[in-house]
Amino acid sequence: MRRLDNRGIAPFEFIMVFVPLFTLMFAIIDLGRYAITMQSLRTLAAAGARAVMIGCYSPAMLQSPPQSPAGCTGDPLSTTAKQTAAPFLYFGHLTPTLTVGASSNNLTVTASQASFKMLMPIWGTALNAPSASTTIPF
Repeated sequence: MRRLDNRGIAPFEFIMVFVPLFTLMFAIIDLGRYAITMQSLRTLAAAGARAVMIGCYSPAMLQSPPQSPAGCTGDPLSTTAKQTAAPFLYFGHLTPTLTVGASSNNLTVTASQASFKMLMPIWGTALNAPSASTTIPF
């Protein structure tokens, strides 16, 4: 009986395992980066909301009828305070933005990372430029 020639099987098996394994590994790393970025943006939005609450609300304003605080729509945190609150957002020379918008009944503090891009092309653009917001009623 003749034996079959098995030369070349090991590289083929390696490729069959290598491609799915490394695709899965890079997808896990990419989703981990996204999750850490989202948590850091939530932390930054919460820190901005605390700064707005401390800096913009006064006892006189709380006793008067509800109105939008006039001077509370700028960036409430300095760059150093942002880096202290969410240091992960500054890796790779990225810079998050923190904005405060006023509506009729609340202030919305939004933290966003416009230059964040996913590494794997399988996600498309759905997860690029994440943002998180916190609403402060008044």
